[in-house]
Amino acid sequence: MKILHISGARSWGGNEQQLVDLIPELEKLDIENTIFGVADAPLHNYIKTTSIAFIPCKDHKLNKRSNYRYLKEVVKEYAPDVIHLHTSDSVTIFTISDLLHRLRTPAVFSKKGMGNSMSRLSIFKYNYKNIKAIICVSEAVKTSMEQLVMKPKNVHKLMVVYDGINTNRLTPKRFEKLTELFNVPQGTPLIGNIANHVNAKDLPVLLRAIHHMVHELHYTSFHLVQIGEGSRSTPELEQLTAELGISSYITWAGFQKNATDFLPQFTVYVMSSQREGLPLTIYEAFYKKVPVVSTRAGGIPEVIADGDNGFLVAIKDHEHLATKLRDLLEHKELQAQFAERSYQKFLAHFEAAKTAATTLKIYEGVLS
Repeated sequence: MKILHISGARSWGGNEQQLVDLIPELEKLDIENTIFGVADAPLHNYIKTTSIAFIPCKDHKLNKRSNYRYLKEVVKEYAPDVIHLHTSDSVTIFTISDLLHRLRTPAVFSKKGMGNSMSRLSIFKYNYKNIKAIICVSEAVKTSMEQLVMKPKNVHKLMVVYDGINTNRLTPKRFEKLTELFNVPQGTPLIGNIANHVNAKDLPVLLRAIHHMVHELHYTSFHLVQIGEGSRSTPELEQLTAELGISSYITWAGFQKNATDFLPQFTVYVMSSQREGLPLTIYEAFYKKVPVVSTRAGGIPEVIADGDNGFLVAIKDHEHLATKLRDLLEHKELQAQFAERSYQKFLAHFEAAKTAATTLKIYEGVLS
């Protein structure tokens, strides 16, 4: 079986990591994979270090008129059995190209995140007749798609497949100590957060939680290390940090290659998101045995049971987020309990081989 994966990603995030985790496991199932994407984007740069085939789109952007016919040429030459769409703009180019040039190849789409609303164009393209299946990363994403996007006749196309981690890539490559790298006093418990500076991650809530810990709960025995690619919001986040009087408790580490190598150095991992599909970093924390405190965003409550293998708080509730962080930092036995239960859950459900096997069944179902 041959699969053409299409991604218009021009930055690196969980979607791109999941794609490169998935393909090696699909290859073990005798599936040939090629990616059609943006030249010299982070995804392409990663693929250059592997044996995965990559076809660059034209004009350094996927959704360009020049690519509508070009995709037809790529499909004709490569002759995939299924086209697997991984980004919103990949759905756009597939729909337009198929309408104009009849690709004659069924598609599936992996839906990772959740939005607040959908345009008419989005509703049209996600309901397009030749997209035969939509793989939702969580039940929460599936419900969102049912309510906001899908026509009743197409709801049957929605199916949930949880992402899986390729644990081979989690073999450490970086061994620096964060306390030395960022001049944090040795022995200080570290709270970790890995998230790009985008609205969905709601980092201002995390900052207000840190403020509440320091200035309301008078708990100061910690340091937050925030790792993630900056954006236009970064100066505002830095300004808010100063205004809240918490600069000495936070390190803005920026983008860090192989950031997951630092996970074992965190005493607690925290997520403050307001929208999520189901973030890979939670699975990575599970595998590295780091206990998690998170908001109840998206599919996160599907993998964390509050008080059983982690703590959950309501979205935007910075006060309870602060309280739960303090409680977990103060109780080493609870840290160990949450970490072990999450690790066992990871082994049972969230390895990439399981995701690949389920994805293959979807490909086969589309072709049957």
